[in-house]
Amino acid sequence: MPHRFSGKKLWMSSRDYLFIIFGTFLYSLAFTGFILPLKVVIGGVTGVGTLIFFLTGIPVAISQYVINLVLLAFAYRIVGKQFCWRTIFGTSCMAVWLGIFQPLMAKYFPEGLLPGQDFISILIGGFLTGTALGQVFIHNGSTGGTDIVAAMVSKKTNISVGRTMLYVDFCIIASSYFLFHNIVTIVYGLIILFTLSFTVDQLINSTRQSVQFTIISPKHWIEIADAINSQAHRGCTVYDGMGWYSKHEVKIIMVVCRRMESVTMFRIIKSIDPAAFITQANVTGAYGLGFDEIKLKTKPSEKAGETDAANSHKA
Repeated sequence: MPHRFSGKKLWMSSRDYLFIIFGTFLYSLAFTGFILPLKVVIGGVTGVGTLIFFLTGIPVAISQYVINLVLLAFAYRIVGKQFCWRTIFGTSCMAVWLGIFQPLMAKYFPEGLLPGQDFISILIGGFLTGTALGQVFIHNGSTGGTDIVAAMVSKKTNISVGRTMLYVDFCIIASSYFLFHNIVTIVYGLIILFTLSFTVDQLINSTRQSVQFTIISPKHWIEIADAINSQAHRGCTVYDGMGWYSKHEVKIIMVVCRRMESVTMFRIIKSIDPAAFITQANVTGAYGLGFDEIKLKTKPSEKAGETDAANSHKA
């Protein structure tokens, strides 16, 4: 049994690293092929590297790699050893791919992969870079820069990764005005920023979105509840209700599950009672056993107040 577990763990870790390599490859291709030729500054350390490139000629790969290592040195104690190692790996992969693609694109595609189609290039670049970063984050990796900042914030709060990146990157994009004095490139940078952040959030949250089922089956509610426990491995709550048309008491089953489990729920219910009444609703957040963890820190004053209240109640 231990051997099997270690083998599974090794496969999961190897798969993560493969997706990190693919994500950095896709990001570098999209950035050098659709964004950099238009002289558009995006967010993150890559955006800072773009500013440095146009100011000094230093390749983006070199500047972003050095800045990432410096940021990582400050974040080591907060994000942990494993995150740092994966970030170093992701940052190194990013530097290698950028170092390969930037000179190739400058030589063979100096005007980008879609010359004369600036707006389309911006949209495609934003979508592909967002998809790439989403894949890296889903597989517990990071490409550094604002990813490090976002990872630190997400460890302490419930603020989404994409939203954190949005705030930090906005300042970087706005600063490009002092270099190019061009509002159009700033607008393009903001379009990429929103497209990228939205895509990252959608990819990450697609595996975490939850739904709530309300099920009414007067004759088969026990079988349905048992099947949800045994087949879907989800807990459910049964409470009393009354059908006002029939004036009969009924049992109402309520269950919360991941969106990807919805089809399984429908199959279980319909296989037992095809006439069951079912409603499905989106859940903004689900926290607790089997779902997400609430990442909030209680203030010392609040803890002291709760302790005093408890002591006074006992007294």
